[in-house]
Amino acid sequence: MNIFETVKAAVPVRQAAEHYGLKVNRNGMACCPFHNDRHPSLKLNEEYFFCFGCGATGDVIEFTAKLFDLGSLQAAQRLAVDFGISTEQGQAVATSRKPKHPHIRQFREDEMFCFRVLTDYLHLLEDWKVQYAPKTPEDDLDDRFVEACQMLERIEYLTDILTVGDLEERVAVVEELMKDSTVAFLQDYTARKREEDVRFERGNDAGHAL
Repeated sequence: MNIFETVKAAVPVRQAAEHYGLKVNRNGMACCPFHNDRHPSLKLNEEYFFCFGCGATGDVIEFTAKLFDLGSLQAAQRLAVDFGISTEQGQAVATSRKPKHPHIRQFREDEMFCFRVLTDYLHLLEDWKVQYAPKTPEDDLDDRFVEACQMLERIEYLTDILTVGDLEERVAVVEELMKDSTVAFLQDYTARKREEDVRFERGNDAGHAL
């Protein structure tokens, strides 16, 4: 048998899913890691997986390839190493290093939280760039307009990675944001600045009414 047949015969899909961090219930169902799945919609059995939510399906090699953004051969090699399976040469093949964050469910939750905070801040910056832009060349630059000009490109870059980046890129961004509670600070900062803007606008409206 070749490496694909050897791996598929040795590793059930459910066993691989549990090994890589998915929590599978007694009915063989789990929350799908391939879309934002709040309720278990991924069916796992010995030979294949199928998601009733996003339609993802395949065997254990296709599952691993999709989970870690690998080619079929790389996925088969990874499974051979992770499960101690011998190849036709009599030894497990080498594979790439394990991802930094093997607990897929927790990573997805952290990733969604980071994406939500980043987009909230991005929308705030977009509002500031328009609302506080100088009306004439002689006007002093508002601090909020300056912050928007300085930060917009960076925040857009980070949100793009979380939207279309590969797994390793997304893991790196999430780890950076979660470190030292950076993302929690950004969440509080954005909410506080939103409240300040609302109070400022209300004060202006009251002044105009007088």
